[in-house]
Amino acid sequence: MRLQAQPINVVSILGNDYSLKAPEGQEETLNQAVRMLNVALAETKRSFPTLIGDKLLVLAALNLCSRQIELQREHDRTLERTQAQIDATVDAISRAVSDV
Repeated sequence: MRLQAQPINVVSILGNDYSLKAPEGQEETLNQAVRMLNVALAETKRSFPTLIGDKLLVLAALNLCSRQIELQREHDRTLERTQAQIDATVDAISRAVSDV
């Protein structure tokens, strides 16, 4: 049995090309991540036009991480609200069934 090699994807970030291997089926995720990073870099560059290289990359990465943390917190709050609604519904059904 012969293992198929992962294709190499060449992506461009800050004008530099990187050869990356993405797991099978994850090529589109890699492409989306590259687009997201390049958008974040462009936004950061507009806000801080004097930043270049590593400093620009680090600040953009921190901004992306901050967004991810906020999204995770929002997701957790939504889960808590949904769980509270489910618990209330289960309690209401239980009371209705026990009253019958």
